[in-house]
Amino acid sequence: MIPAVACLLLAALWGMSVFDGWGQEAFCPGAPSSWECADRLTMVIMVSGLVALAAVAVTATAWLARRESLFGTAVLLWLAAVGVLFVGGVVAQ
Repeated sequence: MIPAVACLLLAALWGMSVFDGWGQEAFCPGAPSSWECADRLTMVIMVSGLVALAAVAVTATAWLARRESLFGTAVLLWLAAVGVLFVGGVVAQ
């Protein structure tokens, strides 16, 4: 149960960072080159999105097939998606 909750929380963190502008606000907050930063951050979001897509697939499989063992992999994939977003955002600055 705890890994399932962790997946949901990490998915929410990733989703808010990407779709609600948290990433934009954190990494490109009104800098003089904010348009360039936003373009670089968009590239980072695309790469992170590929990892998140894999995380969604594994999470859904674990949930629907009731395979608890897959939740560990799903958590690692969500951590990787958030990690790519964070490291890429720092580099995009």
